[in-house]
Amino acid sequence: MTQPPQPQDGNPYAQQGPPQPGYGYPQQQPPQQQYTPFPQQQGGPMGGGFPPPPPAGRSGNVALGIVAAVVLALVTAWIYGAIMKAVEAEIGYAAVGVGLIIGFAAGKIGGRSQALPFVCAVLALGAVYLGQLTGYAMAIADLGNVSFLDILTDHFSDLNEGWKHEADFLTYLFLLVGAAAAFGSTKKASL
Repeated sequence: MTQPPQPQDGNPYAQQGPPQPGYGYPQQQPPQQQYTPFPQQQGGPMGGGFPPPPPAGRSGNVALGIVAAVVLALVTAWIYGAIMKAVEAEIGYAAVGVGLIIGFAAGKIGGRSQALPFVCAVLALGAVYLGQLTGYAMAIADLGNVSFLDILTDHFSDLNEGWKHEADFLTYLFLLVGAAAAFGSTKKASL
């Protein structure tokens, strides 16, 4: 075997020109792709980069979100009252559902607002309270063959006094649970 000629400076590893094909030299290398350490990077060494950060929060129509929350508070109060009358008991899950529905709708429509979760919590508190009164009014209307609306409107103060007399720890707990559910679901839905 013949040795390649040695360079003049005495370095046996230095070569004087392009390598010759043969043993130990690659014959034909396929073009190599540029290494990018992160999959988000695109392009060459100066292009690409990371994608821009997501926007800070969803914007929405806060006034429309509050209107939706008010409408749903009235609707869910009636539904809660009907459920209460049907089972003849207060139901904690229904109070949670009232809060979740009010908060979710207001958060989706109203977007990100500092005041919206608090408004929804107050509305859910009122909806659960009104739902309980509605349930009592429906039950009394069935017993006395009187119109449900007459009891709810003409005898509201008597109905409220009866509610206060019948209220116990669970009654107040359901009010708070409904408000907390509305607060949390408003924050989650507005993200």
